[in-house]
Amino acid sequence: MERRQLEYFVAIVDHGGYNKAAQELNVAQPSMSRAISNLERELGVALFHRVGRNVTLSSAGALLVEEARLVLRGFGAMQATARSIANGATGQVDVAVTSSSALEPVTSVVATLRDQYPGIVVSTTPAVSAAEVVAMVRSGVCEVGICGHNTNPAGKGIVAHHLRDEEILLVLPPGEPLPADPRVTHDALRGRAFVVSKPSTAVRALFDRLAATVGGMTIAAEVGDRSAILPLVLRGVGAALMPDSWTDLARRSGADLRLLSPPELVPQWLVHRDGPTTPAGRVFIDRTLADHE
Repeated sequence: MERRQLEYFVAIVDHGGYNKAAQELNVAQPSMSRAISNLERELGVALFHRVGRNVTLSSAGALLVEEARLVLRGFGAMQATARSIANGATGQVDVAVTSSSALEPVTSVVATLRDQYPGIVVSTTPAVSAAEVVAMVRSGVCEVGICGHNTNPAGKGIVAHHLRDEEILLVLPPGEPLPADPRVTHDALRGRAFVVSKPSTAVRALFDRLAATVGGMTIAAEVGDRSAILPLVLRGVGAALMPDSWTDLARRSGADLRLLSPPELVPQWLVHRDGPTTPAGRVFIDRTLADHE
C-alpha cells in the first residue's frame, strides 16, 4: 500500500469521481484508475461501485475512508515534525469552527501565531453545529475544532477542553427604542420577531427554550448560514440571539446590543483527537488554551 494510492482514494471521495480527482491532483485518470485497482486487490475489497462513468463508495470504502484520512494525516504530521526540527514549527493546521468561534478565539489565535510562528498556516472549515465539528475532527478532515455546546462534546477518541462561557446577546436593528439599562429581562423578548439559525445549534436550542417559557417570540427568518443573521437584523427583519463573539462586529455595523438578565451562557470547547498532533496543531492548541487559562 502506498501513500499515493490513499491520496487518490480520498480525492475520489472528496471530489465525487475519478475525473475531478484526477484534475485536482494533476494526474492522468488511467494512472489513478490503475492505482485504485491495485489498492483494491491488496485490500481484498472493492472501494467503489462503478455505474457507467459514475462511482459511489462501497460499504467497505465507507468504512475505510476515515482510516485513510488519518493515515494521510499521520504522514503529514511526520513530515511537519521533520521540518520543525530544522526550521521551527511550520505547516498547516486544519480547524473546524462554528461561526462565532471563527470570530473568537480563532481570529485572536491566528493573529498571535502570525507574529510568533509565521511558518504556520491556519485553515478553517465552517461547520453548522458542534456535532459537525466533532465529526470533522473524528474523521480526520480537520485536526482541531472549536464550537459552542451546552455539554462536553467529547466522545470516543476525542478530547475536549473548556475554553470559556460565551454570553448570549440580544441583537436588535439600529434605532429601535430600548431601556437605557444594558441588561434586559427575558420579558423584553416577548412580542419580538427573530432571525434564527436552523435547529441543531446551541443558540437555536436556547431560542426554542426561551420561546417556550417566555412566550410571544416568533420566527421572522430561519437561515442555514449563520453569517447571514447579522445582515438580516441590520435590515430590520428581526432581532437575534447571538454569542458575545459577535459584539465588536455587531456594534461597528450599527446594531443595538443588550445583555440578558439573568444571563444566558453557552460553553465553548476546543476538541482534538486523543493522540499525536502535528507541530502546527500542537502550537494552535497550546496557544488557544493558554489564552483561556
